[in-house]
Amino acid sequence: MTEGGKTSIFLTGATGYIGGAVLARLLGHPSAGTFEITALVRNTEKANILKSKFGVNVVIGTHQEFDKIHDLAMQSHIVFHLADSDDEAFIKALLSGMKDRHAKFGDVPILIHTSGTGVLTDDARGEYATDTIYSDLNIEQIKSIPPTAVHRHVDLHVINADMQGYARTHIVFPATIYGIAQHALVDAGVSNPYSVQVPGMIKAALNRKRAGMVGKGKSLWPDVHIDDVAELYIVLFDSTISNPGKTGHGWEGFYFGANGEHTWYDISKTIGKTLVQLGISEEAEPTSFTVEELVKYWRSEFIGWYNGSNSRCRAERGRLLGWKPKYTTEDFLKSIPAEIEAQMKQPSTDTYVWRLIPECY
Repeated sequence: MTEGGKTSIFLTGATGYIGGAVLARLLGHPSAGTFEITALVRNTEKANILKSKFGVNVVIGTHQEFDKIHDLAMQSHIVFHLADSDDEAFIKALLSGMKDRHAKFGDVPILIHTSGTGVLTDDARGEYATDTIYSDLNIEQIKSIPPTAVHRHVDLHVINADMQGYARTHIVFPATIYGIAQHALVDAGVSNPYSVQVPGMIKAALNRKRAGMVGKGKSLWPDVHIDDVAELYIVLFDSTISNPGKTGHGWEGFYFGANGEHTWYDISKTIGKTLVQLGISEEAEPTSFTVEELVKYWRSEFIGWYNGSNSRCRAERGRLLGWKPKYTTEDFLKSIPAEIEAQMKQPSTDTYVWRLIPECY
C-alpha cells in the first residue's frame, strides 16, 4: 500500500476548482507527512509553484499522453481523478495502469473518481419538477440509470474495474457546486477559484442584460458548497484508509455530494435582482432563453436544454461515513451576487459560457 513508508497518491485536476480544493485539504491533512502526492499538470509555471512551494511531485503532461497516465496510475496506491469526467480514453488509460499494478504487486489500488449529478438528469426543459429522487443507498435505482446518461459511459468503466477485482472504486457525484474557493492554492495562482454552472448562467445574463432561464425554470437541482464537497472527498479518503471494510465501493460506492435543492428559476431570479441593483438590467424577472440563445451561449441546443433539466438526489451514503456539510440552499442563493461581481471582472472573450462537465476546471 505504501512506497517507502508513504502512501502514494496520484491526483488529476490540481489546477481546477474541485481538484485544487481537494489537494489543498490533502496538503493540510493531519497525516500529510505520510503522503507522497503526484499531480499531472499541463502548465509549467503552475507545476513549478506546486513543487517548490507545496512539495507536490509534479509531472508535466496532458490527458492525451496515455502511456504517462498509465504509468502514474501504476505507481500509485490511491488515485484521485478530479478532472474531466467524460474522457473515456483517459479513464481507460488510468484503469489500465491500476490493473497492471494489481497484477504486478498484488495491491488493490483505490480510485476516487469524479462524476456529477448530471447523470440523473431528464429532458424537462424547465417545464416541470420531477418527483423522481435518487438515493445513493438505493443500488437497484442506481443500476437503472441508462448507459446513455451524461457521464454514465465513463462511470461504467469505473464500476467494471471494481467488479473485476483489480481496484476498489468510489465515485463522487457533485451537485451544482457554488462558492468562490479560498485556499492556499488559489492564493498562489495555481487553482481555479470559480465554479462553472452558475457562472455560465451569469455570463449569459450579463451578455443579454437580463436574467434568463430555460423554459419556466421549474426544474430542480441539488446544490453543494465547494468546501463541503471537498470535505466529502476527504471523509471518503479517510474511510478507505482507516475502515475499508465498511466503505462502500463498486455499485455501493456512489456518493452524492448535495446539501440542498433549488429551482433554476431561483438562480435566475437572484441573478435578475442583482443585475437591477447594479444598474445593468431594468427588470429582475428572468425571461426564457430562445433556441437561438441556447446555441449562442452553449454552442448546442442540447446542452442549453440541460440547464432546464431535473436532477434530484439524497446524499446519504457519505453521511454514514461522517460527512457533515454546513452550507444550505439559502447560502447558495446568497453567494450569487459575489459570483456576479467576480464574473464582471473577468475578461470576456466570446459568448460561449459552459461545457457539459462537472466543476473540474
